[in-house]
Amino acid sequence: MEQFEKSNTQAKKGLLEKIKLYLSKKTLPPHTDRRKFDHDFAISTSFHGVHNIVRNPSRIRKVVWLLVVLGSISLLVWQVYSRLVNYFRWPTTTSMEVQYVERIEFPAVTFCNLNRFQAEAAATFGIIFFLWNIVSKVLHLQEISTNSTGSKEAIDFLASERNFSITEFVKENGFYLNSSTLLECEFFGKPCGPEDFAHVFTEYGNCFTFNHGENIQAKEKVSVSGRGLHLLFNVNQEEFTDDPTLGFVDAGITFVIHSPMKVPQFDGLGLSSPVGMHTRVTIRQVKTVHQEYPWGECNPHMKLQNFRTYSTSGCLQECKAWHIKKQCGCLPFLLPGNGIECDLQKFYNCVSPILDHIEVKGLCTVGTHNSSCPVPCEETEYPAFISYSTFPSQKALKYLSKKLNQSQQYIRENLVNIEINYSDLNYKITQQQKAVSVSELLADVGGQLGLFCGASVITIIEIIEYIFTNFYWICILFLLKIPEMAQGTPAPQNHLGNKDSIEVC
Repeated sequence: MEQFEKSNTQAKKGLLEKIKLYLSKKTLPPHTDRRKFDHDFAISTSFHGVHNIVRNPSRIRKVVWLLVVLGSISLLVWQVYSRLVNYFRWPTTTSMEVQYVERIEFPAVTFCNLNRFQAEAAATFGIIFFLWNIVSKVLHLQEISTNSTGSKEAIDFLASERNFSITEFVKENGFYLNSSTLLECEFFGKPCGPEDFAHVFTEYGNCFTFNHGENIQAKEKVSVSGRGLHLLFNVNQEEFTDDPTLGFVDAGITFVIHSPMKVPQFDGLGLSSPVGMHTRVTIRQVKTVHQEYPWGECNPHMKLQNFRTYSTSGCLQECKAWHIKKQCGCLPFLLPGNGIECDLQKFYNCVSPILDHIEVKGLCTVGTHNSSCPVPCEETEYPAFISYSTFPSQKALKYLSKKLNQSQQYIRENLVNIEINYSDLNYKITQQQKAVSVSELLADVGGQLGLFCGASVITIIEIIEYIFTNFYWICILFLLKIPEMAQGTPAPQNHLGNKDSIEVC
């Protein structure tokens, strides 16, 4: 380390000696030439007002012009400083614009039954409600009591059923979609069916997404407002059930409207349609554009490994998956990625504590540019207006009872009618923009230079050249000539021009 510091010191001394040697070979102009250079600069510079100080014969006028020039420079410095301070605050403006189009993309809609499991399977494996709460914790963080009866039963169940696969159990014994549960499906006048839905796991178990990103429907755009997706579900309360002690006390369909490129997110965004109701949902498409840091909080370089488009929900899932895979050596089936699937034992003993650790330590955060998952630079949302009416009417009740060969009470207690459509063929763009761009800052500063001093970029170059030339002469004078004079060594004639020049300096 000491040798390295010595070599750096020697290198600096060597460079200084080279500079001194170079300057010692240069000739310092006579005092009269330097005075002439200053005078020529003052009368020829494009910096307004300076030549009036030099050329004016009256001392009073010289003082007045000097004050005018100094005042203008002071105002210029103040104005430029305020412009720079404002720019480096990174101000933004928000613009809102409505775009009218002839065709618009229909969103994806994910539907789930509020009663998640088949009653027969739940009666055989009553612990399934508690186990699914543990498994779905990766999507919807919730506190699992370690002292509850369910916890003790879960430990006994895990010890006796080591080969139990909750993935297969829920897929086979959760809510299903076929002609008995989806009674009617119509998309802009065209019939649709269960084959147009993609299966997805959520905290509600088996859910089904219409207009999924991989479906053909996702590429179609609608051209008529006031019409859209019409569905008639049979939730079949006798066949599907849930545990009311866990908060599942409703009967009906829950659904979320989202972009076809995003994963469904029910937490805080899910809508519900109860049985015996006709739910009419009117939507609008809203696109939001965020600026990158430091003007905004988005990061345009953020990419996801398992999703084509970036979203905070997808990013959170990948972040949790990375930490769980690192600590537990497996991957929950509800999270994206490739790896060994976590069994129930790992879920209970490792995954659940790791999720609590992630939450407490803030390892997967959302929002700001330096968080794990900053806001996306562009996102599409579908705000909804919902209205309800009793379904079916008395006449329709008799018709459906006869058509489905079910009692009127069964129709009232099990059918859910949902209709989703656009209010207008337009979308709203909310865009965050830079309040001051670099070109606007340069134009503003240039305007202040011209207003107060009549200066331009050429003027600044002239001033820089003048300062550099004088600095160059000062280096020659103070670094070489003055030390020689202090030591009493007569300076060579060719360096200073003549004796009179030395005395003047």
